[in-house]
Amino acid sequence: MERLPTHPGERPHESDASPGPARAAPPTPPPPATAAVDARGIVTEWSEGARQLLGYPPSEVVGQPAARLLADDAGAAALRDAAGRERWSGTVALRHRDGRRLRRELLAHRRTAEGPVTEWLVVSVVTGTPEGQTPEGQTPAGTPEGEAAGGGTYGSEAAGSGTSGSGRLGEWAFRQAPCVMAVFDADLRLVRANAGMEQVLSLTEDQMRGMRLPEIVPHPVSDETEAKMRRVLEGGGPQQLRAGAGPAGTGASDGWSTSLVPLEDPAGHVRAVCLAAHQRLQEHLARQRMLLLSEASARIGTTADSGRTAQELADIAVPGLADFAAVDLLDAPRHGGAPSPAAPARPLAATRTAVRSVLDDGPTASAAGTAGTAGTKTLYPALSPVARCLAQGHGALYDAADPDLLRWARQDPGAARLLGSTTHSVMVVPMRAHGATLGVALFGRHRHAEPFEADDLWLAEELTAKAAVSIHTARRDSREHTSTMTLQRSLLPQTLPDQGALDIATRYLPAGTRAGVGGDWFDVIPLSGARVALVVGDVVGHGIRASATMGRLRTAVRTLADVDLPPDELLTHLDDLVLHLSADESGTDGTAESAGGIGTTCLYAVYDPVSRRCALARAGHPPPAAVTPDGAVRFLDVPAGPPLGLGGLPFETFETELPEGSLLALYTDGLLAARDHDIDEALDKMFAALARPAKTLDTVCDRVLTAMLTHRPDDDIALLVARTRALHADRVAAWDLASDPAVVARARKHATEQLTAWGLDDAAFITELTVSELVTNAIRYGRPPIQLRLIHEDSTLTCEVFDSSSTAPHMRRARTFDEGGRGLLLVGQLARRWGTRHALTGKTVWAEQSLSPG
Repeated sequence: MERLPTHPGERPHESDASPGPARAAPPTPPPPATAAVDARGIVTEWSEGARQLLGYPPSEVVGQPAARLLADDAGAAALRDAAGRERWSGTVALRHRDGRRLRRELLAHRRTAEGPVTEWLVVSVVTGTPEGQTPEGQTPAGTPEGEAAGGGTYGSEAAGSGTSGSGRLGEWAFRQAPCVMAVFDADLRLVRANAGMEQVLSLTEDQMRGMRLPEIVPHPVSDETEAKMRRVLEGGGPQQLRAGAGPAGTGASDGWSTSLVPLEDPAGHVRAVCLAAHQRLQEHLARQRMLLLSEASARIGTTADSGRTAQELADIAVPGLADFAAVDLLDAPRHGGAPSPAAPARPLAATRTAVRSVLDDGPTASAAGTAGTAGTKTLYPALSPVARCLAQGHGALYDAADPDLLRWARQDPGAARLLGSTTHSVMVVPMRAHGATLGVALFGRHRHAEPFEADDLWLAEELTAKAAVSIHTARRDSREHTSTMTLQRSLLPQTLPDQGALDIATRYLPAGTRAGVGGDWFDVIPLSGARVALVVGDVVGHGIRASATMGRLRTAVRTLADVDLPPDELLTHLDDLVLHLSADESGTDGTAESAGGIGTTCLYAVYDPVSRRCALARAGHPPPAAVTPDGAVRFLDVPAGPPLGLGGLPFETFETELPEGSLLALYTDGLLAARDHDIDEALDKMFAALARPAKTLDTVCDRVLTAMLTHRPDDDIALLVARTRALHADRVAAWDLASDPAVVARARKHATEQLTAWGLDDAAFITELTVSELVTNAIRYGRPPIQLRLIHEDSTLTCEVFDSSSTAPHMRRARTFDEGGRGLLLVGQLARRWGTRHALTGKTVWAEQSLSPG
C-alpha cells in the first residue's frame, strides 16, 4: 500500500517509490446524482448522475411529481418530515426505471432559486451507474467494497487502514485532530472527514462521502473553496481562505482560517486536497464585541424616552450577547455617595421597563419566555445579587450553581421565573451615570452553550453605561425643560392689563425640539394719555438662560416704557443694556447662551387712540402686518434696525395712522420658519388667515397658527394680534392757556364744566387740585405755549398740561416753613399715578385718577 506524505513538501523514501505489483487503475467515478424539487413537489432539475442512478432521462422526470420516484410510503413520510427545515438527510427507497428498488442516502438543502420560488436541492450521497446497481441489499460482483462507497481506491488508502501501530496512530491523529479536516479526491469529492468536520457540519463521514463541498453546503463560500481546491490540484500550491462554510442554511461561518494543502503520491503527483480549518475564536469574539459596541452607539439613546432607551439596550443585547435581557429602573434613583461593599438593609423597588428573549415572538416576552413582562413591579431582597451589585456599583457574573443565585431564586418567585430551569449563566450590571444609580440590567444564557466570561461582562457594562447616560440625560433634560417652561410662563404676562385703546389676543407655543424652550416673549404696557405699548421679542438660544435673559429684557422694556421714551430711544437704551449684560457674563462659562442676549430681536409699538397714530421701531425683528377694515393686508414699512447688542447703530421710528378697527399682527420668526414650505408661501398663508373676517381675535390667532403649522414648531412662537379702537372728540377736551397766573382759575372752571358734561361731578374736587398744581407749575417754571387736556376713558380720567420747556418737575419733601414744594406731593397722593412725557420740543406732565364704578 502506498504511504501518504506527512506534509505537502515531504518526498517519499526510495523504498516507497520502488515498483510494486501492478494494479488496475481505479474506475472513473460517476457524476453526482442531483435533482431540484420545488415547493409543490415537482421536479425542476435532473442531472446526468441522476439519470445514471435511476435510469430516467430528464424528459420523463422534469415537470413530474417527485413522489413518482419513491418506492414506498416511507419516502412520502420523509418529505413531510423535511417540511419547515433548512436541511434534511436520511435513507429513502427509490424506484429505478426498470422497477428495481434502490435504497439511497439522500441529503436535501432548501434553497431560494432566482425569483421568489423556494425549492429543494436533493443530492444522492451514494452514486453509481446503471450497470453497477443491483436490487436492494446486494453488491455488484467485481466491485471493491471501498469503491462501492463512491470513494475509489484512494478512499481505502486515505483511511489509513493497516495493522501497523503507526497506521493506527495516523488514523487516530486524523480522526481526533483539534481542527476541522477533510480529504477531497481528484474529482473534488469528499473521501475522508474527521470528527471536527462532522461536528461542524452536523453530518457523518458516511453521509458526506462522495459529495462535493457545494453539495454538502450550498453557499458561495463553498464554491470559492472548491475553486481554490481545483487550483491546488492543478499545481497552484497551498491556498488560504479567511472564512469557512457552516452548516447548511447558516451560510458562511466567521472566525475561521481555512488552509487547502495538496496531497502528493510518491511520484510527486497531486492525488487529493486536504482541507484544514482552524477557528480563531477569541479574535472572532473580540471583533464581534467591538461591532456590537459600535452598533450600540447608533441604536441606544435615539429618543428622550427612558422606556424606549431601556428597550433599545435589551434589543441590542439579545441575541448578540445574551439569550434574554431585562432592564429594571429604580422607582427612586439613588444619587451621590461612593459605592458600598455591603448590600442595603432594605429591599429595593424597581419597575421592569424592558425585556427581550430569543423566545420572543414580539417586543415583549412570550408566556414561556424567561425575561418576564415589561411594566411589572419588582422588589429585590436586601441580600439578593441585584441589591449587592447595586450597592457595590459594578457588575458580577453568576453560574446556575452559585449559592447567592440559588438563594435569591428560593426567596423570590419572580427571580425563579426570570432565571428559568435552563439558564446556566447570568450577568447583573448596575445602570449608573454621573454619580446616580438608575437601575439594573440582567442578562442570561440558556441557548448559548458558552457561559459568560469577563469580556462579556465588560461589554455588558459598556452597553449598560451608554443606556444609563442616555436615560440620565433624558431625565435631566426633562427636568430642565419643565423648569424652563415654568420660568418662561411665569415671566410672560399672566393676564392682559385693562386698557381701552386695543382689543388684544395672544398665543405662545414653545419649541417642540430637544433644544427646549426659547426666549420669545410679548407684552402689553398701558402708557399715559390712554396710549398702549405693544412689545414682541426673541432672545437667542434655548433653555433656562434664554428664559432668564428674556425676563431681564422684558423688565427693562417695562421700565423704559414707564419713562415714556419714543420707540427708537427705547431700543437704543435696550441695546446698551444688552451690551452691559454681555460684558458682565463674558468669560463665565464660554457657552453660546451666556452672551447676555446679544442677537435678541425686538419690536416696540405705541398706539394712541386719540390721534389713531401708531409709532413703531424694530431691532432686527420681522415687520408687523396690518389689516385695514376693508380687508387689505400689508406689512408696515418699519426700518429693520440691527439686532440688540451690536452697539453703535441707530434705530428709526416709523409712524402711521390706523383707521379704527384695523388689525395689527406682531409675531416672532418661529411662525415663518416652517419646514414644509418656503417664506413666500408662509407669508401668503398668514395674510390669507389675517384677512378672513372673524368675530373674535382668538379666532384670528387660531386661524393663523392652524394655517402656518402642520407640526410642533422647531422654534418658539409668540403671536400678538390687536384691533384698534379710537377715543372720539366727545371723550377728549383741550384748552390753550396763556402764561398768566390769572388763568389758573379759568382752567379749573373749564375742567369742572367738562366733568359735569361727562357726568363726573364726583371727580371734580381732585381734578381741580390737580389742574391748579399742574397749570401753576407750567406757568411758573415752563414756557408757552401751554395747553390743558382732559381724557375720559371708561375707568380713568387723565389730566395733562403741556408746555414747551424741557425741564421736568421733581417731587421733593417740603420743610416745615417752606411756602411751596407741596403741590406735586399732593398730586402724587391724590392721583393713581403721575409722570412726565417728553416730546421733540416740550413736555407733558400728566396725572391719572381712577373713576368709581358709579
